[in-house]
Amino acid sequence: MPPETAANGSSPRPAPTGATARRLEGRVAIVTGAGSGIGRATALRLAAEGARVVASDLDVAAAEATAALIGDERAVGLRADVTDADAVAAVVAHAVERFGGLDVFHNNAGLAQAAKPLAEVTREEWDRLISVNLTAFFVGAQAAAPALRERGGGAIVVTASTSAIHPRAGLSAYAAAKSGVLGLTRALALELAADRIRVNAINPVAVKTPMLTEFRLADEDELLERMAATIPLGTAIDAEDVAAAVAYLASDDARYVTGIALNVDGGRDL
Repeated sequence: MPPETAANGSSPRPAPTGATARRLEGRVAIVTGAGSGIGRATALRLAAEGARVVASDLDVAAAEATAALIGDERAVGLRADVTDADAVAAVVAHAVERFGGLDVFHNNAGLAQAAKPLAEVTREEWDRLISVNLTAFFVGAQAAAPALRERGGGAIVVTASTSAIHPRAGLSAYAAAKSGVLGLTRALALELAADRIRVNAINPVAVKTPMLTEFRLADEDELLERMAATIPLGTAIDAEDVAAAVAYLASDDARYVTGIALNVDGGRDL
């Protein structure tokens, strides 16, 4: 990937280079929403750092494609609806059966909201956005915690959003769901600390993924240009940037870090 030119005229930012250490050697990770975007980048990053990976996605072909990029011996792709408790429990059970346990659960799957005024948001849209973006985190944590406890602890990392702290007009349901994610992150971090299970969130700004255009704030190129102009570091964010942050929080380098929301936004919320 070629370097990008910074919008503020500073030196180009080098493209993410991937793992530089094998901090997750011998660990087992589940990544939801792993068929594309942040999920795929994170699955690849965790694998590069030594983890065996269960890549789950509603699109099973996409999940299997991610697993194929890692290799059959170290990864498997599964279909799962993250709002379905039985389906998520089955993914956790598969990880334990195939790879011997679970050390990292990355709750990443999410749903964008097409930008629209509050008066035009239907109850069906609201319920679906809350279900996928917030309730699924509860479902995933509830399924993963016993397996993590069996290993003597581990890490839960959830993809939240800068929308939780810096909302945009027209994204009320999305912002509400992601705000709830931050509250649940802190509550679970406190509750699960005795089991040595760390719970942290990642707050990305707009990331160059297929999900970006679903917000319908602008076409992709225009939106990226507008976002880059608001970021002090001068460029839009890559999925690999987010994956690197997840890998850190999943590793022992963050062994004393829990209950935080780590912004990956180039300084936009300063």
